Amino acid sequence: MYLIVGLGNPEEKYSNTRHNMGFDVINALSMICNIKVSKSKFDAFYGMGEINSKKVILVKPQTFMNASGESIIKFKKFYKLSNKNIIVIYDDIDLDIGDIRLKAKGGAGSHNGMKSVVENLNSEDFIRVRIGIGTHKDKSNMINYVLEKIPKRERDILDESIIRARDSIVEILENGIDRAMNKFN
Repeated sequence: MYLIVGLGNPEEKYSNTRHNMGFDVINALSMICNIKVSKSKFDAFYGMGEINSKKVILVKPQTFMNASGESIIKFKKFYKLSNKNIIVIYDDIDLDIGDIRLKAKGGAGSHNGMKSVVENLNSEDFIRVRIGIGTHKDKSNMINYVLEKIPKRERDILDESIIRARDSIVEILENGIDRAMNKFN
């Protein structure tokens, strides 16, 4: 079984913001795989189903970004999952708008949601799907940048990256992280 988690902040207020790229990918996955993410448990909305004959749990933590790991660890313990079967999707200011990068493991960087995940899992050994949102010219204004509504000119680019990220997760489940990295990075 795989735990596929999109990081974000509770929708409606934070929908269509750069910081909710993880939620957007979960929404895209749920649509093509017909998995409703409408149940509530462990401070998250989730849905269970199959993708490429693999059992999956799609999760959108409702703890706000900076405490995302608190929800993830509860799912991990309850379902007795290995970190290698956890996929976390999130926005990344260090990637150009629209770029995606897959990694088998690594640090949290400057992303507070990922810091929470790494801290709660007590490990950096889990799969990541990063979606580039670019960076703001004024580094001191980064919080407003990630939480503001996405302008139309960026929305089209990010919508394409959401589809690529969704497809990369399907590839991970079908052929493994190494083949997915070769195909999508």
